[in-house]
Amino acid sequence: MGKFIDLTAADGVVFPAYVAEPAGKPRGAVVVVQEIFGVNSHIRAVADGYAAAGYLAVAPATFHRVQAGVDMGYTEADMNAGFALKTKVEALPPPGVLQDIQAAINHAAQSSGGKVGIVGYCWGGLLSWRAACTLSGLSAAAPYYGGGMTVGDEPARKPACPVMVHFGDQDHWIPLDTIEAFKKAQPGVQVFVYAANHGFNCDQRGAYNEAAAKLAKQRTLDFFALHLG
Repeated sequence: MGKFIDLTAADGVVFPAYVAEPAGKPRGAVVVVQEIFGVNSHIRAVADGYAAAGYLAVAPATFHRVQAGVDMGYTEADMNAGFALKTKVEALPPPGVLQDIQAAINHAAQSSGGKVGIVGYCWGGLLSWRAACTLSGLSAAAPYYGGGMTVGDEPARKPACPVMVHFGDQDHWIPLDTIEAFKKAQPGVQVFVYAANHGFNCDQRGAYNEAAAKLAKQRTLDFFALHLG
């Protein structure tokens, strides 16, 4: 359904993004932010799913500044490589990869002619939370199990658009007490906790939880329908 195009960030860096278009006129747009495994077949399938729901979907390659063409699976070696790449991106001088996400938002708005939401998974959940708080042009954000967003300075951020967050109660990367602290710090954010593990949305991972994934997706679609159209 989709194809890769090149986008240009504010600092002139050119990077690829996977774009999936709906069958008819877009009802809006959704930026899909990858996990630590690149814009792989799962992330492309997620973008295709939002396109099937009527949205223009744009998935920027957020590893491109440190390594091009990342498309990994979910082995332990892939996990280690992904963490290393994430660490490199996080070490970039600010605004780092957020300017690539801003370029994706801008393209999504221009191409769809509608409002733009953002959804992200794992590291992409953290990036989509930061995007909701620091970038322009977003009307809704739905981070999934964003590692790091419940600790440090992240819970003190102020989102500039409505936010819905999905966590799993068996996620050893994101302890439940930090989720509770995040909820207290962000009373305006909708926080849902599922009987599931980290990565529960990904049907290519052992952590996949069909019931949690379906419920979270439906809640997100309803949320986007309300705020994007």
